Amino acid sequence: MPAPRLADLTWRQVEALPADTVAVLPLGAIEQHGPHLPVSTDLVTASETAAAAVETVARSGAASVVLLEPLAYTKSDEHAGFPGTIWLSWDTLMRVLTDVGRSLAASGITRLVFVNGHGGNSALGQVANRELRRRFGLRTFFAHVATPRDQGGVPASGDEHGLGVHGGHGETSLMLHLRPELVHMDLAERRVPEGLLAYEQIGFGRATSFGWLSSDFGPDGHVGDPTTATAEAGKEAFEHAVEQLARTLVEAARFTTPDDGAAALAARDRA
Repeated sequence: MPAPRLADLTWRQVEALPADTVAVLPLGAIEQHGPHLPVSTDLVTASETAAAAVETVARSGAASVVLLEPLAYTKSDEHAGFPGTIWLSWDTLMRVLTDVGRSLAASGITRLVFVNGHGGNSALGQVANRELRRRFGLRTFFAHVATPRDQGGVPASGDEHGLGVHGGHGETSLMLHLRPELVHMDLAERRVPEGLLAYEQIGFGRATSFGWLSSDFGPDGHVGDPTTATAEAGKEAFEHAVEQLARTLVEAARFTTPDDGAAALAARDRA
């Protein structure tokens, strides 16, 4: 069965969804990913992972889930120096996420999971989580296709020293599995910023993070080693991501906290 999509339902069908239905919103990006990957990479990985996980849960009957149309344009300004990158400012994206949440709450949806394919959305997504919880009483969750290295994610396999954060082994492998016709392996080159290994406290996944632009790491735009990528590794990573997200969606349908103070705050804010 295909993933159930909210856009395919009538308003009466939306109204009739169970109270604990989980809405799933993929967050992609249209941004450069080096000379070897399409600018749609993050959109493809987020959309495909979310759709497969929603389909898995719907087929199992473990929870009521509905898939929202993905957001293609998000916060990608770290790649603004490269053609093809289309980004929203942080405040524009924040307003978009808030408006989407408000609309869902008005439709009777009470649970929303963001499925993020672009690391640059992560910090803002956490802010949106809390904003939507406080203002509209939504139970909100922020999941990743692959948890970014600077947020505790495990590095993809390959000799990248944990520095393959953009267009490297992991993302290239995923795209070789999902959209091999869009990958240009003949243009793939190793671009691992090994100079960062000289710092103990500052770096990706270390105690202190740092602001960066993709152009800080060279003229090609990617950060990592795509030359080691394989479709087999991508298939394994994709299936793992789908399994983990499906589990998350089932948990999100029943998740609660000891004291539900957000509903009272939301009611006060609407008054």
